Amino acid sequence: MNHRTLYAAFGDTIHNALAALAADGTLPEDTSFANVTLEPPRDPAHGDLATNAAMVLAKPVKTNPRALAEKIAAKLEADSRIVGAEIAGPGFINLRLDPGVWLSELQAIAQLGEAYGRSDMGEGTRVNVEYVSANPTGPMHMGHCRGAVVGDALSSLLEYAGHAVTREYYINDAGSQVDTLARSAHLRYREALGEDIGAISEGYYPGDYLKPIGEYLAREVGDRYKDAPEAEWLPYFRAEAVKQMMELIRSDLALLGIHHDVFASEAALHAAGKPKEAEKWLRAHDLVYDGVLEAPKGKAPPEDWEPVELPLFRSTKFGDDQDRPIRKSDGSWTYFGADLAYHMQKAAEADELIDIWGADHAGTVKRIKAAVAALSKGQGAPIPFDVKLVQMVQLMRGGEPVKMSKRSGNFITIADMVDEVGKDVVRFTMLTRKPEAQMEFDFAKVVEASKDNPVWYVQYAHARIRSTQRKAKAEEGIEPSADALHLLGDEERALIARAAQFPREIEAAAKAREPHRIAFYLYDLATDLNAFYSLGNTSPEKRFIVKQDAALSAARLFLADAIGQVLRNGLGVLGVDAVESM
Repeated sequence: MNHRTLYAAFGDTIHNALAALAADGTLPEDTSFANVTLEPPRDPAHGDLATNAAMVLAKPVKTNPRALAEKIAAKLEADSRIVGAEIAGPGFINLRLDPGVWLSELQAIAQLGEAYGRSDMGEGTRVNVEYVSANPTGPMHMGHCRGAVVGDALSSLLEYAGHAVTREYYINDAGSQVDTLARSAHLRYREALGEDIGAISEGYYPGDYLKPIGEYLAREVGDRYKDAPEAEWLPYFRAEAVKQMMELIRSDLALLGIHHDVFASEAALHAAGKPKEAEKWLRAHDLVYDGVLEAPKGKAPPEDWEPVELPLFRSTKFGDDQDRPIRKSDGSWTYFGADLAYHMQKAAEADELIDIWGADHAGTVKRIKAAVAALSKGQGAPIPFDVKLVQMVQLMRGGEPVKMSKRSGNFITIADMVDEVGKDVVRFTMLTRKPEAQMEFDFAKVVEASKDNPVWYVQYAHARIRSTQRKAKAEEGIEPSADALHLLGDEERALIARAAQFPREIEAAAKAREPHRIAFYLYDLATDLNAFYSLGNTSPEKRFIVKQDAALSAARLFLADAIGQVLRNGLGVLGVDAVESM
């Protein structure tokens, strides 16, 4: 783990060159290098690496970018690993590396194995990622799937980049929906006892998934609550129904490889008096006051609206368009009031908060961000807080909208999806577009053997490597070896260059909190690998296994093995298994 990956090592080289210029007076001693980047050039013909150092530092020091670039390039060319530092355009610096640099990185991939790409960038920062948090009133369905995958992949990405992540699920078990769940479970309980309940009435949850809960309750309590008044059985049925539903939800999420660390209960939050604590603290800091909520703007007030004095949070101080009530006129807590207390609870155990929400909650983002900003600022430094919005997914089959699931009565479950196409296809496909972009999930297309199907194409690349390795060993007795890596040419070095971007992509994706970037990168790596395979179709000497050259074959197999390692590492971050054959 002592190896500095290529981009990190040359980032240090550029930093040292700039520090030397600061030491000799070319740059002021207090010059910040924070905006200096190192990346692959847009055109590989221009070199191996490119830096914007002269472009971003010239203006602050009031000098010409090209003139500064010449001084930086002179420092960089003193490094024996750099065979050329060329100035392009207004002041970009393109670097050409000694071929041995790429071969060293190839060996580093092999040596580090599963650790290649891991980063300590996060420095153990405690990040709480809350995702899914669906009402405990039904099985996990398609509406939950994308947010669940995005949240879980983001958690894995942050861990891989050195953060200490807590995966949290907020159980909404304190609202009227859980009373409806309890009444629906009681209906199924009576059915389990032999009563003909007929068609499920409006206002109850109709899904067959409640039948097992009714049967369980019938076994547990017999007919004790069959004809009892609601007040006698409602609390018990509510608690048991929520418990059973959460077991179902956990098992549904496990089908996708998702396991939370913390399940926080809204009911427990209220029982512990957390909303009251939050209100007391906010009042003490003049962030909650008693006032009258304005009538809705731009339209006539609803008939049931009246100017009632309510406790209002000063969210306008933090960018919201109006102050928000934390209690209703009957004294009960608004959803916002409880949510505010919940985020206060999370912030006590974390250095950063991230929520994954459905796009339909976009209207409440500003107010909860205002609340967290207020609470954390009052307790010290403001805690970083981000809300990632995830668009719904349109399910298709061969271009046509999918009919609803018979299992649930009115929605497609996650279990339905995993049963049909598998966990890996679901997870990878959900990460092939930015979460805020609309998405179609076509059951036919996601299992198609085509370059247009990213999950198949990436898995195919890994399986192809494994197949080649097996064939080389069985038919030629050749195994991967680093003994003759000097035989690798420009095409092979281009593949190494793509693989060497993986640690950089991890850090960039983690900083941006965007796990889909890793899915995009893996597709690009698979494309480059499969393109190299295609060279062998017309040029036998370009194949991974060259029968008359065992040394070259062993070197190319070593390269293929390293590419396979990077594919496995990236897929692992996304929670996807790399297949051995297809």
